[in-house]
Amino acid sequence: MNNVALSFTLVFIAITILISMWQKLGLGKEIAIGTVRSAVQLLFIGYVLQFVFNARQPVFLILILCMMIAVASWNAGSRGKGLSGIRWRIAIAISTTEGLTMALLLGLGIIEKTPQYIIPISGITIGSAMVVSGLFINQMKREVQASKGEIEVLLSLGATSRQAIHEPLKRSVKSSMIPTIDGMKTVGLVQLPGMMTGMIVAGADPVQAVKYQILIMFTLVSSAALTSIILSLLSYKLWFTKDDRLRSL
Repeated sequence: MNNVALSFTLVFIAITILISMWQKLGLGKEIAIGTVRSAVQLLFIGYVLQFVFNARQPVFLILILCMMIAVASWNAGSRGKGLSGIRWRIAIAISTTEGLTMALLLGLGIIEKTPQYIIPISGITIGSAMVVSGLFINQMKREVQASKGEIEVLLSLGATSRQAIHEPLKRSVKSSMIPTIDGMKTVGLVQLPGMMTGMIVAGADPVQAVKYQILIMFTLVSSAALTSIILSLLSYKLWFTKDDRLRSL
């Protein structure tokens, strides 16, 4: 795609802003800022990746992965206001998920040990883990609020904090995984995912593109499960005080 063709895509943004103005939604400024930020960020990372691919130095690869995890943890952690230490717990959950996923993919020879494979798949894995973390925290807030009486009764009867919050944790883990599982059910029928679409547009064999997309979908389900479960184990204590009383957030 040349720069002229790319500039024409701003028509879609213009239509969105006009609709916002017509319906008085007040989203024009947000859309404009989001458009500029996304374009700048994508162009920046494009040049960075070009440099890393050409340099072929492991240190640059590690730095990029660390940056991805840090940004993802910070963003997902913004959902947990009032939960001290939630961001580093999210970082551990995402890092563990990323490490296990890459260890399996590289160890079994499923993907090549090059930045061209590791960085894009890591980005998808970390991005999915970030979304799952945010969903888990949001759902936990609702679950704890809705089950406050039940949790306090269990605590008063001698249950540990882990036992008292077990059911809300389980429901939150399940809820955070639902979008990923639903995506699996409709992939190929309702939507053609990004990696598959990109490969087909680039001229790859559709069957080969499908194989890579299957890899991504299976990886996403695994990363969603790992992230939500690890985060639930690391964070449940944050909902209680040091003397095991339920916090008011």
